[in-house]
Amino acid sequence: MRETQRERLAAEAFDVIIVGGGINGAVSAAALAGRGIRVALVDRGDFAGQTSQASSNLAWGGFKYLESGEIGLVRDLCRSRNRLMAAYPSSVREIRHLTLIERAFRWHPFLLYLGALIYWLIGSAYTRRPRYHPLRRLAEEEPIVDTSQGWGGMEHSESQIVDNDARFVFRFVRSALDDGAACVNYVEALGATRDAHGWAVAMRDVRTGAEWTTRCRALVNACGPFADRFNALIGHTTRHRHVMSKGTHIIVRRLTRHRRVLSFFTDDGRPFFALPMGHRTVIGTTDTEVDGPISEVTDDDRQYLLDNINKRLDLEAPLTEADIIAERVGVRPLVVAKDDAVDAVDWLKLSRKHAIETHARERVVTIFGGKLTDCLNVGDEVVAAVAEIGIGAPPAECAWYGEPGPAERRSFFRQARALGLDRDDDGAGASTAARIWRRHGRHAFMILDRIRRDPSKAERLIRQPPYTVAELEQMAQGDMIVTLEDFLRRRTELAMVHDVEAMADARGLWRACGVLFGEAAEQRWRAYFDQPPPGSAGDERADADGGAEPEEG
Repeated sequence: MRETQRERLAAEAFDVIIVGGGINGAVSAAALAGRGIRVALVDRGDFAGQTSQASSNLAWGGFKYLESGEIGLVRDLCRSRNRLMAAYPSSVREIRHLTLIERAFRWHPFLLYLGALIYWLIGSAYTRRPRYHPLRRLAEEEPIVDTSQGWGGMEHSESQIVDNDARFVFRFVRSALDDGAACVNYVEALGATRDAHGWAVAMRDVRTGAEWTTRCRALVNACGPFADRFNALIGHTTRHRHVMSKGTHIIVRRLTRHRRVLSFFTDDGRPFFALPMGHRTVIGTTDTEVDGPISEVTDDDRQYLLDNINKRLDLEAPLTEADIIAERVGVRPLVVAKDDAVDAVDWLKLSRKHAIETHARERVVTIFGGKLTDCLNVGDEVVAAVAEIGIGAPPAECAWYGEPGPAERRSFFRQARALGLDRDDDGAGASTAARIWRRHGRHAFMILDRIRRDPSKAERLIRQPPYTVAELEQMAQGDMIVTLEDFLRRRTELAMVHDVEAMADARGLWRACGVLFGEAAEQRWRAYFDQPPPGSAGDERADADGGAEPEEG
């Protein structure tokens, strides 16, 4: 598929070219293609390869923005969160936040609870009602929380992306492809020039080095933290710019059996979470000012997260760096006015709001800031911005997002039941059918067809989280997986819930690699793990089983 899409870029002209395949670019492509606009989407890396793969996996309304009085932003974010939950009931689900308030905190727990009630009402009472927790009840609800310095607590609801953020982003890319967009990863926009007929964008295939020029009528800059750099590259000036904040998470063993978010406030008053991710717990996040769009996890980041979680949980033994299974780091692009002096920006108080700047004469749309929660609003606003510069006149209401409807869902699960895929076969509370539907939407029917033709393809090559042969074949065909990292980190969450050593020893993962890459499997494996596959010539490791299992069973 990627090769076919790349050929289209070299052969066709488009109404709009979107540069940047994170959440902003992906929803822009889906929204425009869903309204019949000829659109292309390119990213110099993989889709969701930067900030969009490093979130907290939450879609939330911005409770913390109530304190700064940004009621309108909170209302917009709550509405967008509610839209996501309604449109993707399998993928975006309500999750409870249990919050401990310590004695030194600036607000009494009951006042926080009243704030949560107001927040719930602003969000149209769409989720379960908040609850106030005296300290004793909070300790009963979650014994792992150290309440010795506590003042009380509360419980309220947000929503969580069930699999992972990058997989959710790819759903919009897949939707855009289905509606005729040309979407290609590992293609870099080297620059662009404008003439009376529109834009000529110089393209380069990062994998092969091939170069060509693609023409379009308008450009959408969805480069996230790289947006300012791309505007400078094409000589485009704007009224906004970005300042950068680094967010870091660490993943450790599952700390509690409950599927809920444990929420705290750090000593400097920032929100801090322990979140479920499959059979693991994610701890984060940091909020550190950085100068550029690329960053990495430092020793200080790890220690900050470990110190804060150890201080607030009653564990048998404190967590150490040896307990860290994986790490996530991303740079948040925070929008400010271009004329604001750098030393005058209080970046810690900046919200994750977005701004879409449209220049009709140059036919350039730039998306500044934003977050996953607000993605549907971004898609709609980009459609309006493109219409404003004379491209397309779409109807006001057009369903360009969401899972297939109830009739298709019933049909899928009826067929899956006939194939014996409706059982909870791993003890995680979800059947094979439910997982396939959640991950693939209407493309899930193609996976059923593969199993119907060959029942052996229902075999799970990877056990935790489970992936069948048929699903892997479908991903190889339609998910534009170029490297093994694309699969482990972005199309799945495997690299986030298993350490590298466990994956490198997993024969089931090696078999999956063969399904994904065919004759190139060993090359891709060595490029990622820097060692031979298990059981291959030159492999001196002891015999290992299939996909890694969680320690907890």
